[in-house]
Amino acid sequence: MFGSAGYPGGASGRRSVRVAARAASGSADAPGGRNRWRQARRASGSGVGSEGRATGSATPATPAGGTPAPPGGSQPLGRFLAKAAAVTAGLTAAGALFGLVRDQTIAHLFGAGHESDAFLIAWTVPEMASTLLIEDAMALLMVPAFSHALARRAAGRAGLTRREARAQDPVRLLVGATLPRLVVLLAAVATVLVMAAPAVVSVLAPGLPDPALAVECTRLTALTVLSFGIAGYFSAALRAHRSFLPPAAIYVSYNVGIIGTMVALHAAWGVRAAAAGVAVGGLLMALVQLPAFVRNVGFGLPRVKKAAPRCQRDRDRPTLIAFGVIAPVIFFAVFRQSQVLVERFLAASLPSGAISHLNYAQKVAQMPMVLSLMICTVTFPVVAQAMAGGEREKARRRVEQDLSLASLAVLMGTALVVGYAPQIIQVLFERGAFTHQDTLATASVMRVYALGLLGHCLVGALSRPFFSTARPIWFPAFAMGAGLLVNVVAGAFAVRWWGTYGIAAANAAGISTTAALLLTGLGSRIIAIQVRRVAGSIGRLAVAAVAAAATGWIAGPMIPDPMLSAALGCLLVPAMFGATGMTMHALEVIALPGQISQLTQRFRNVR
Repeated sequence: MFGSAGYPGGASGRRSVRVAARAASGSADAPGGRNRWRQARRASGSGVGSEGRATGSATPATPAGGTPAPPGGSQPLGRFLAKAAAVTAGLTAAGALFGLVRDQTIAHLFGAGHESDAFLIAWTVPEMASTLLIEDAMALLMVPAFSHALARRAAGRAGLTRREARAQDPVRLLVGATLPRLVVLLAAVATVLVMAAPAVVSVLAPGLPDPALAVECTRLTALTVLSFGIAGYFSAALRAHRSFLPPAAIYVSYNVGIIGTMVALHAAWGVRAAAAGVAVGGLLMALVQLPAFVRNVGFGLPRVKKAAPRCQRDRDRPTLIAFGVIAPVIFFAVFRQSQVLVERFLAASLPSGAISHLNYAQKVAQMPMVLSLMICTVTFPVVAQAMAGGEREKARRRVEQDLSLASLAVLMGTALVVGYAPQIIQVLFERGAFTHQDTLATASVMRVYALGLLGHCLVGALSRPFFSTARPIWFPAFAMGAGLLVNVVAGAFAVRWWGTYGIAAANAAGISTTAALLLTGLGSRIIAIQVRRVAGSIGRLAVAAVAAAATGWIAGPMIPDPMLSAALGCLLVPAMFGATGMTMHALEVIALPGQISQLTQRFRNVR
C-alpha cells in the first residue's frame, strides 16, 4: 500500500537492529563510550564527527521535554520514562477533562434525543478513524517501523559523510516511501465517504427515523479520515523518537476545536456545529504536531547530487506495507472498533435517546481505562526497541510491570465508576436539555459497561507486545474477531429483553473474551510472561475492586448532595481498595507507595 522493498525484518535487518540496540544501550558505559558521546554532542546534531564523517553513534533520541537523551548514558531510562509518563499523564488528564467539557456541552445544548443521536451516528466515522489511524493500527504499525529505522540509522552511518548519511537515512526513506501515499489514499477514502454518506448512515443505523440530519453531519465528520491519518502518523514517528509532548497534546487540541466550534455556531447550525467542530479538531491534531515532526523527522530525503544508488535506496526503503505486514494490524483495529458499530446498529431500533445514553455512559466509564494505558503508551517504543535488539527478558519485565500497573489503575477506577455512577453522571451532565431520567438511564448503563473496563485495558496493554516484533502476527486479530463474535451474538439476543443493558453487557463479555485469549497467547507466542502469576495478581486486584465498589454503592446515596458524595467517594473507594488489597496480599498494592515515591524522586532528578 505505501512502500516498496526491503522491510527490516529479514536476517540482515535483524542483525543490524541488534548491533544498533547494543550500541545504543551500552556505548556510554564501554571504555571510551562517554568520549564518543561527547564528540557526538559536539557535532551538529546529525551524529557526524568533527571531520565531517559519521561517528556510528545513534542520533540522540528526543524525550518529552525536547532535550536529547544520551543512549544509555546521562539520562537513565527510568528517569526518562518518569518524565515522559508525567508529561503524558498531565496532557492525557487535560485531554480527558476537555473531553468531559465537550460531552457536557453536547448534553447541555442537544440533550439525549433525536439531534444527539444523529450526531453520534456521524461521530462513528471519526471514532473508527481514531482507532485505525491514531490509537491502534497506525501506532502499532509505525512505532516499530520507525524504531527499526532508527536502529538501522545508528548501525549504518559509520564511514559516511553527513550528506551521504542524510541521503541514505532509513528514517527519511521510510517517510518518503509512506507519507505521500498515505495522504493520497486517505484523501480518496474521505472523498468517497462524503459522497456515500446516505449509504453509510443507512448501514450504521438502519432503524433511524429521520436520517437526513445524520447524513449532513457524516459529510462533515468524514473529513477527519485525512486529518486523523496525518496526526496518527506524526504521533507514531515522534513517539519512536521519544518526543512525547506533541502527541500527548493532540486530544486537548481536538476537544478545544469541537467545543469552540459548537459554542460559536450552535445557534445557527444546531447539532451540525458539533460535526463541524470534529472536522476542525481533527485539523488541529495534525497542526499541533507539525513543528515537532519537521524538527525531529523531516519530510523525506534532501536533493543531493551523489545520492545512494537506486538499488541501495530500494533495498533500504522499508516495505510497510505489503498486505501481509499491515493486514494483521488493520483487522485487529477494525474488529476492535466494530464494537461501537454493533452497539449503535442494535440501539438504532430502540426508543429515541438510547444511542445517547450508551455514548455518555461509555465515554465516562472508559476514562479510567484511558488513564491506565498512558504508561503503556510511553513504554511501547521501549518494548519495540527491546524486541528489535533481541532483549526479550527486558521486554518481559517491562510488559509484566505494565500489566500490573495498568490493572491496578483501571480496577480502582472501575470501583469508583460502579459505586458512584448516579452521582458522577448527575454532576457531569444533568443540566440544560439533559434530564434526571437521562441521568438514571445513563448511570445504570455505565455500571454494566464498567464490567468490561479491565478487558479493554488488558487488550490495549497486551496488543502492543504482539505488534512489537519485526513482522506483526495474526493472533491478536483472531482473538479480537472472537471477542467481536461474542459481542454480536450476545448483543443480538440480549437487546430483545434488556435493551441498552443487554448491549453493554455483550460489549463487556466480548472484550473480556479477547483479553483472556491475548493473555494466554502472549506467553507462548511472543514474550514468555508468567501467565498464572499475572492472572493471580489481577484476580486479587479484582477482589479489592469488588469490595471497594460495593462500599461506594452503599455509601453513595447516604449523602444527598451528588458533588459532595462523589468527592468523598474519591477518598473512600481508594481507601477500601487499598485495605482489601493489603488483606489479599496484592503485591501491586503493597508496593504502590514505594513506586510512587520512586517515580516522584526520578521526576525531580530529571528536572
